[in-house]
Amino acid sequence: MPQTKSAKKRVRQTRKRTIRNRQVKSRVKNSIKKFLNLIKEKKLEEAKKELPRLMSIIDSAWSKGVWHKNKAAREKAKIMKKLNQAEKY
Repeated sequence: MPQTKSAKKRVRQTRKRTIRNRQVKSRVKNSIKKFLNLIKEKKLEEAKKELPRLMSIIDSAWSKGVWHKNKAAREKAKIMKKLNQAEKY
């Protein structure tokens, strides 16, 4: 158990951040899964409409500090690559 006042505050802050981070991560993961399912089902028009929203969600995860900048860039590149490959075939 934390003894000092500052340590107690740190515990409270960590709890809040953990909850927020989980929500953001979950939102991003669910959006990515939804997008990839659209591609798998060959619903490319819907996927293209979903793309700006997904990119925005990923960018917000980065701006909130939940994801590192490079991870966000890597995920966005991976998503675009899958969409482009699906359009070819």
